[in-house]
Amino acid sequence: MIAELGHYALVLALALSLVQSTVPLLGVRRGDARLMALAGSTSTVIFALVLVSFGALTTLYLQSDFSVVNVFENSHSAKPLIYKISGVWGNHEGSMLLWILILVLFSALVALFGANLPATLRATVLAVQGWIIATFLLFILATSNPFARLDPAPFEGRDLNPLLQDPGLAAHPPLLYLGYVGFSIAFSFAIAALILGRIDAAWARWVRPWVLTAWIFLTLGISMGSYWAYYELGWGGWWFWDPVENASFMPWLAGTALLHSAIVMEKREALKVWTLLLAILTFALSLLGTFLVRSGVLTSVHAFATDPARGVFILAIMVAFVGGALALYAWRAPSLKQGGIFAPISREGTLVLNNLFLSTMCAAVLVGTLYPLALEAVTDEKISVGPPFFNATFAPLAIPLFVLIPFGPMLAWKRGDLNGAAQRLLAAAAIAAVGGAMAASLVQKGPWLAPVGLALGLWLIVGAFSEIASRAKVLQEPLSVAWARAKGLPRSAWGTAFAHAGVGVLVLGVVGETAWKTEFIGVMGPGDRIEISDHAVTLTDIRAERGPNFQDQVVTFSVVRPNGARLPVSASKRFYPARQMPTTEAGMIERLSGDLYVTLGEPQDDGKIVVRVFYKPQVNLIWIGSLIMALGGVLSLSDRRLRVGAPRSAKAHRATGHVAPAE
Repeated sequence: MIAELGHYALVLALALSLVQSTVPLLGVRRGDARLMALAGSTSTVIFALVLVSFGALTTLYLQSDFSVVNVFENSHSAKPLIYKISGVWGNHEGSMLLWILILVLFSALVALFGANLPATLRATVLAVQGWIIATFLLFILATSNPFARLDPAPFEGRDLNPLLQDPGLAAHPPLLYLGYVGFSIAFSFAIAALILGRIDAAWARWVRPWVLTAWIFLTLGISMGSYWAYYELGWGGWWFWDPVENASFMPWLAGTALLHSAIVMEKREALKVWTLLLAILTFALSLLGTFLVRSGVLTSVHAFATDPARGVFILAIMVAFVGGALALYAWRAPSLKQGGIFAPISREGTLVLNNLFLSTMCAAVLVGTLYPLALEAVTDEKISVGPPFFNATFAPLAIPLFVLIPFGPMLAWKRGDLNGAAQRLLAAAAIAAVGGAMAASLVQKGPWLAPVGLALGLWLIVGAFSEIASRAKVLQEPLSVAWARAKGLPRSAWGTAFAHAGVGVLVLGVVGETAWKTEFIGVMGPGDRIEISDHAVTLTDIRAERGPNFQDQVVTFSVVRPNGARLPVSASKRFYPARQMPTTEAGMIERLSGDLYVTLGEPQDDGKIVVRVFYKPQVNLIWIGSLIMALGGVLSLSDRRLRVGAPRSAKAHRATGHVAPAE
């Protein structure tokens, strides 16, 4: 009965989404406020229905109801509770239901917080969201029904993929989908602007919080996925330029460009046409990621589905939405009025350069990701495009971008003073130069470019807060006055500083891990001892254990750190009988200065085992930097000027049918 309730709720949601996608547009055409208002109430009801459906599927997992195909194929009665819950979205059907739940959640949020939007814009945005919702509900009902039944019901389930039986599954997909799907709102705003034929600074003001929200969640999702792969897969890496990793990175790059472009549009009413295009392309890249994961064209630990029919359906969705959006863009964009003019040396100019670098980086990742697939489809020839290609194309674009970033906030709008900005950044440049020189003199091994990378990281961190120091008049006013001025700065200024500094911290982590890591591979038995980066590692014990749904071979080590502290660390090899699948669980001692990382290979006939030990300096700065970036986004989002429900002027309240002017 629960399964049928969940299925029926999806059918009702599909019917209402067809209403949401058509009736409000009819109201816009006729100027009928009642028909336009229907969009908001319909969005709320659709969210409630999809929430009921998702709750039904979760209940089936908690009850281990193996009469449902999805539960049978991805659960087990002995599986721990946390993995029964997270296992709901650890498969294609359940993850698509989560995708749709987040999609309708954003639609309901627009209905809830968009009360101050002009009625025509609000109705059109929600109607476009209705098109997306209806299409994906049709997809899940036609090709990916999570409530399909088995008769007779099996006694036991097949268990969840062991690689997914990890707390990372509870956080990574929801965060990633909140980012992916959140960009659908920017897409809907762009299409609504093209339909209505008007876009101005107020439009950018309304769309920026949604873009920023999606960007924050996508940043956290990518960071969580990287950390999960780092400690779970047992290969010691944090990024491999895997095509599915790239599929999440591309919309992040495009979304970052969109966020900066929207700032220019809000402040100067410039880059209107470019901002609209970025909004369309960012969501297009989110759909591309969905296609790559679910079409079967890729074989990856990230991939959920291998059914070509599903891939064709998603490809049709991409063609319909992206092709239709670009056709509408080609038709309407030339008629949109352009905004203000600015000098090349200005804050707008640096943001345009920022967009140029980010877009080119995104294009390079796109080519490297899709070229092997296109070549195989045309010639049946299989090639691999891996880290060497991406490192060679990405780094030359990233380095000048990192040099540019601190200059942007230092320059004035419309026309800036480059010499003045450079003078205010002298301290940052000096600290970066000294840091790079010290690294070059103290660390004799590693790539010669590593000190340059370290200097870039310091330049980004100190440069980010130099703008705060300049505005607070640090060293020019008494400390109490400077602190009061700093506290009085808008949260968006602090958010920008933290986001840019987070990039610098991430760069420091990447440089330390890639340039100065050390590695040992060998066979060890009880009592054997090795030394790596001033750490003494002794294998103390090999034993067998049994978990709730797996068998475990646990190897324990005693580690003596450079300061003399002795710490235990354990790594293991697990075997899941239901899936007949082994996994490797890495052991780690995590410190801000670096990680000692131990993973196991194959056991030997003499009772010993292959051991791989890494020491990874500064690796945790990669994820700390990502968190600081997300914190910067949260600070900016909390700024009153970016609140979705910020009041409009009386003139805007009297306006009908058009986006309100910026206040």
